[in-house]
Parts: sequence; C-alpha cells; structure tokens
Amino acid sequence: MIDEDGCKAIFGGSSSGVAVAAGKVCQEKQVPFFGTLTYSTATTGVEGRRFVFRECYNAWAGAMVLGDYMNKNFSGKKFLYITADYTWGHTTEESFRSITNTGDTGAHKGILTPFPGAQDADFKKAISFAKMVKPDVLVLVLFGKDMERAVRIATAEGLKSKMQIVVPNLTLGMAEGGGPAVMEGVLGALPWCWNVPFEFNYEGGKNFVNKFSERHSRYPSTSGASAYSILHEWKAAAERAGSFEGPAVVKALEGHSYSHLKDGQTWRDWDHQSLQTVYAVKCKPESEVKKDKFGMDYFEIINSMTGEEAFRTREQWNAVRTAAGKPTELESL
Repeated sequence: MIDEDGCKAIFGGSSSGVAVAAGKVCQEKQVPFFGTLTYSTATTGVEGRRFVFRECYNAWAGAMVLGDYMNKNFSGKKFLYITADYTWGHTTEESFRSITNTGDTGAHKGILTPFPGAQDADFKKAISFAKMVKPDVLVLVLFGKDMERAVRIATAEGLKSKMQIVVPNLTLGMAEGGGPAVMEGVLGALPWCWNVPFEFNYEGGKNFVNKFSERHSRYPSTSGASAYSILHEWKAAAERAGSFEGPAVVKALEGHSYSHLKDGQTWRDWDHQSLQTVYAVKCKPESEVKKDKFGMDYFEIINSMTGEEAFRTREQWNAVRTAAGKPTELESL
C-alpha cells in the first residue's frame, strides 16, 4: 500500500502480532501506523517505535481498571487463567496477575491455548482443566471468536454458576458473538463503549453514536470509535504540520491533546500511547440486553480510572525497555 499506492498513513490491526509487524514496516518506510485494535502492552512498550501510535488502550491499563475492581471484590480468591499463546495473551495475563496479586502459578494455575488455529477441542480441554481445579475466578485471556467459543463451552459445562468469569479485554462484537444468555454476568474491561458518552454526558460521543446508529441500525464498536478518532487525529495533525509527510505528522501528533468521543486524551510524546480514561464493565442480564432497540445494551460500567492512574509511567516504561535491551528513547526522525 505504501510502495504501490503512495499511502501516507496506515491504520488497523486486529491482532497485536499483526500490529507489531505492520509497525516495523511503517517505521522503515517513515509512514505513521495507528493501532486500531491492538491491546498487547508490547505494541507501544518493548515494540514501540517512532512511527507507531496507539489510539485504544493496552492490556496493562485494562488490567489496572478491572484489577482494581477484582481486588475490592475478589481478594484472596483462587484464579485460573486460560490464555491465548501469543503476545497479547502473554502480556495480558502477566499484567492481570501482577495487579491482582495472583502471580503464584502454583496457587493460581494457567493453561495455554494455541493461537492462531485453536479448535473446540483445545477449549474443551482447558475448560475440563478448570472444572478439575475449581477456581473462584476463571480468567479467559482470549479474544474474538476464541473467547466466544470458550465462554459458550464454559457456560454449557455449568462453570458460570460455580465461578466468576472474567474477560480482561472485552468488545461489543465479542459480547454479541457470545450472546446475551452466555455473556450475562461476565466481567471485562474496555477503553470505550457506546453508552459511555450518554452516562458521562460527552456530546461528541453522543452525536457519533446517534449518527452511526441512524445509518447502520446498530451501535458502533470500540474499534469503530477508535478508527473514527484516528482519522480525525491524522487529518488534524497533517493540517497542523502543513504536510502529509510522515516525520512532520509524527511531530505534530506527539504530546497533542484531543477530545472526540469521551473526555480528554493525549498522545504521549515518549511512547505514542493515547493516555485516556478506561472502564471496567459487567455484562447485563439477558432480559435487559433484549429490551434495547438493537439488542446491544450489553455493558454496565462498574469502574473507571483516569489515564494517569491506569497506564504505565515513564519510569515503568523505561524499566521494561531496558530489561528487553531496547533504548529508552524512540528513534530519531
């Protein structure tokens, strides 16, 4: 796209592995890459690059806001982790264990599932392990279709009545895929959902949701909201820079604050993570979901945390980069 079509910016990535790989290419080509749906902390952490920006939150921030709720309500309970075996899964489990004080893998066991290509048999094996271990909290560190299949199997096996199911990074699409009966009572975290602007009175977000709903007869997803914000942010940066060229746009983005669909956000100049408020949610009862005009009112907001509270500090980021043998400054332009 860059070489043949002359693209001046790239955004997307529904897998953190893909986003990291795309970021490497965009760094080489000096073209900004915006992660639209990449939750691995590594994307703007150990794999952070000067031409890589992340508009959504990361696994660490999600773990912080949800972990805060878990620590208040499930302290001292036994956890079990079922985790997708790739960068997002690894960093998400690591973050959640750290924040919930469940790092002892002897007391709080874990099992990996293949990624990509996991089959129902893999999830049935993992769920059988959970039935044997009998944790108080079952953490499904799985994304997309993998989470949907696992939570359906867990529900069919009766686990929901015996333990609290937690999905550290949840999306509207995942909730829809699971369905209201299966998702009822599941806990998760996200950077935005369609009801956030209505609950906290953010006019820009309300207008976006209303216009999107009129056009598509459904609510926008978290990643849809992020894509919308990215387009506006890239456009505004190019206008401030007076140029479409990558280095100029990067400079115009670094340290810039904005507000589109919720309260204020800032592109941190040292890691290019968008600093923002994050949310923990609980999936509503099936009856409430079905009462909604689109059947999509899945999330009750149960906790929130400011970006300053939720995201790693510069000192923490430096320590992670140093431990990985990476410089504590992004590449020069």
